Amino acid sequence: MEKKLLDHYSDFIRALPNGPLSKGQLLVQDLLIDANPSHGMKLYYIPYEYVNENAKVFIIGITPGFTQMQIAFQTARDCLKAGVPLDQIDREAKKQASFAGTMRRNLIEMLDKLELNKALDVPSSVVLFEEDRDLLHTTSAIRYPVFVNANNYTGHSPSILKSETLYPYAERICLAELQAVKDALVIPLGKAVAEVIESFAAKGLLARERCLFDFPHPSGANGHRWIQFEANKDKLARQIAEWFR
Repeated sequence: MEKKLLDHYSDFIRALPNGPLSKGQLLVQDLLIDANPSHGMKLYYIPYEYVNENAKVFIIGITPGFTQMQIAFQTARDCLKAGVPLDQIDREAKKQASFAGTMRRNLIEMLDKLELNKALDVPSSVVLFEEDRDLLHTTSAIRYPVFVNANNYTGHSPSILKSETLYPYAERICLAELQAVKDALVIPLGKAVAEVIESFAAKGLLARERCLFDFPHPSGANGHRWIQFEANKDKLARQIAEWFR
């Protein structure tokens, strides 16, 4: 796994003002990790380096959007000011920010309809994001927030697989996490992420039977998510039951 960068950015994070943080405060040169000017693309640091190697469920998004970035930095700032040990901060930031908002609610509803909670012997998948967080690892195909012309990157134009800027991050970081969290069921959210995970499986780097390849992206912006979900619901439910059996 990559060496943690949080120590390098901790002084910047600690100095952030109280209250909600804006794009003007976070999409700044101090946090810039990489850029592709020809696509108007910029990648920024986020305190998301914690990897839960003992997780039973591994959920992968495209890239953290600004809402997740904002919550993660606000959480990290507050933790630093409260004296929380550095090695716990990215874990707490990820807990608070991962798939935050309506996306998390949609995701939990879908997982419960697939009876993942029953397979894990918990009352609802909501506990994966709360008291039973130790069962869950969350990440993104691209760990660091990606913006195209200051807007959230959606996984297209360019696709991750075709991007010389983005794909190396997926292969170096996301694949390393998948291999470290070796006993978890893998849920790639949507086609853009599934294509990346499929590419790893095709190279023999990841067991295909671990992966729910037809799980729709739960974002509210995906207007077809419930149609996609219903079309694959029975197959996904069987795969979950078989994996945990």
